[in-house]
Amino acid sequence: MNTRLLPLACFALCLVTTPARAAFTSRADTPPRKIVIGTALVEFAGPLQQRLQLAGGLIDDAARAAAGKYPGSGLDLMVLPEFAFATGSTGTAAEQAVPLAGPVLDLLGAKAREHHTWIVAPMTLRETDRLSNAAVLINRAGTVAGIYRKTHPICDRHGVFEGGVTPGTSYPVFATDFGKLGILICWDMNYDEAWDTFAAGGADLVALPSASPQIIRPTSQALRHHYYVVTSTPKDNATIFDPIGRSVAQVTVRPGVVVHQVDLAYAILHWSETLHNGQALTDRFGGKAGYLYSDREDTGVFWSNDPRQSIGSMIRELGLREMPVQVDAMEAAAKEFNAHARETQSLGR
Repeated sequence: MNTRLLPLACFALCLVTTPARAAFTSRADTPPRKIVIGTALVEFAGPLQQRLQLAGGLIDDAARAAAGKYPGSGLDLMVLPEFAFATGSTGTAAEQAVPLAGPVLDLLGAKAREHHTWIVAPMTLRETDRLSNAAVLINRAGTVAGIYRKTHPICDRHGVFEGGVTPGTSYPVFATDFGKLGILICWDMNYDEAWDTFAAGGADLVALPSASPQIIRPTSQALRHHYYVVTSTPKDNATIFDPIGRSVAQVTVRPGVVVHQVDLAYAILHWSETLHNGQALTDRFGGKAGYLYSDREDTGVFWSNDPRQSIGSMIRELGLREMPVQVDAMEAAAKEFNAHARETQSLGR
């Protein structure tokens, strides 16, 4: 394998065809889709066996936390940080890479089956035709549901990508039993094309294992595309962001895990005279409606706790509409007004 590239490749990386930014698609009319997400703030180091032992303990901790915090629910998704699985902490990609088959899949598959959970497992992956900075998606049955290969690995001054990995070429959206999942790795977060592609593909949630604990970029993209984002890192914080960009769960003590339940059948509502910061739904539906409203942002995320009634039907019953729909309506009204004004001005000349 020729892993040495011309320095110019640093600026090309790879060409990915991406669609224009996706139009808003409502999730409010589907039945409740509550899932418990777990993420970890931890630094993986040392030999592979030590890393596997650490990963197993973190997944166990998250599953226990989920069962304690949300009785009757289990852990649905666990995200681990970038470079979790490798032979060591130094050396080229060829020296650090590990195959998926063998100890890694044995451990992760067993934990997925034990806790009936999906796992996002980042690793320096040895494949027959390449080395990759990859994130492997393991399903509840303990089998491989998909692999994301980092599309924008860091390139050094000699034109080598992260010690010799091959860049990925696409941003797949993975179908799971709880919804659609996108995965990015660290430096990928700098490219709007990635986030846009997930939105176009209907992603409900984006997992972002990273070596960098950034807040601003995940916040902005969660807000921009109205989906959940979960980061997992080795330092500072691991965070779950909601579809208006708020940090709704975070761990800042290392090593540590945090779990949080979200509903992927949600509606985003902006302030209105009749919403009363969400109290209108409580007054009408009681505990059947749930929400987290921000007075500071004048916006909230709303969901249904009743499997027989969607949050969409609830908000329509109150004469409310989702914020992206409201934004589009206001834009259309402004365009119509300006067009009419131009026409009137033209006729008056």
